[in-house]
Amino acid sequence: MSGITIGGKNLFNQGDILLLTHHHKKNVHHNAHKLRMFGLYQLRYRYRHYLSEFFGCVVMTFLGVSSASTFSFYEQLMSEYWLINALSWGAAVTMAMYVSFGSSGGHLNPAVTISMAVFGRFKWKRVPGYIISQILGCIVGSALSFSIYVKKYNAFDGGVRKTTGPKATASIFASYPDADNSNINGFYQEFLATCALLFVLQGISDKKMYPAKNLQPIVVGMLVFVISATTGILGSSNLNPARDLGPRIFTVIAGWGSEPFTVANHYFWIPIVAPILGAIVGTGLYELFVIPNNNE
Repeated sequence: MSGITIGGKNLFNQGDILLLTHHHKKNVHHNAHKLRMFGLYQLRYRYRHYLSEFFGCVVMTFLGVSSASTFSFYEQLMSEYWLINALSWGAAVTMAMYVSFGSSGGHLNPAVTISMAVFGRFKWKRVPGYIISQILGCIVGSALSFSIYVKKYNAFDGGVRKTTGPKATASIFASYPDADNSNINGFYQEFLATCALLFVLQGISDKKMYPAKNLQPIVVGMLVFVISATTGILGSSNLNPARDLGPRIFTVIAGWGSEPFTVANHYFWIPIVAPILGAIVGTGLYELFVIPNNNE
């Protein structure tokens, strides 16, 4: 994907850090207004990857949390809750990737970012900025969803936010273990589900395999849907530390108190650590065992 073309030559290619001559910089500055109406183009271009991750996560979390809110407050939809919620999160990931894929690569997930860095596919110096952008985006996406459903929350719990009990609403935002599931099982579930996610993601994005060329956002959304539909009912299948931690932080800010971080024996760290480890293992398994054919 190119950003600006001068004299028939692409100056801005996806993911490039450009070393422009003084002449090119003048031409870029002169022509930038043709593509973007707002000022500070060079500054915004410099931070484009982080902005894409931020807004991609805003879109993903806003749509996903809003889906969970819809089913939580409308009992007539509860019979189809899990299937449609999984589909909604898969579609939310697809929409978010269309926002970010061409600029930042559409990570939207610290587990993806870290696993790529571990295997030399991503620069470690960019990892902190990506993760911060992802978490902040998930916080803002949660706030936007809450803002349109706040009257439903108030009607449901009387303005007293609960993490546990019959009036609990914290699980709309973040994951909490199923009553029949231990924290150890929750860790294993998050680890295995994210391992599967990253294992398949490698095949989707592997240029030597490339079965999903030009369809990556749609296929990734389908993958998230399948994993969520088949494992999420157990109470913890985030696959994404930012998607859980960002909304969890928002609930603390928005009146749920400290319980989102203390309930279930401080369960909060499991959806952060387990997906990262699972992503590294999933990527490693693909690297080790899935070997594309040589062009013979």
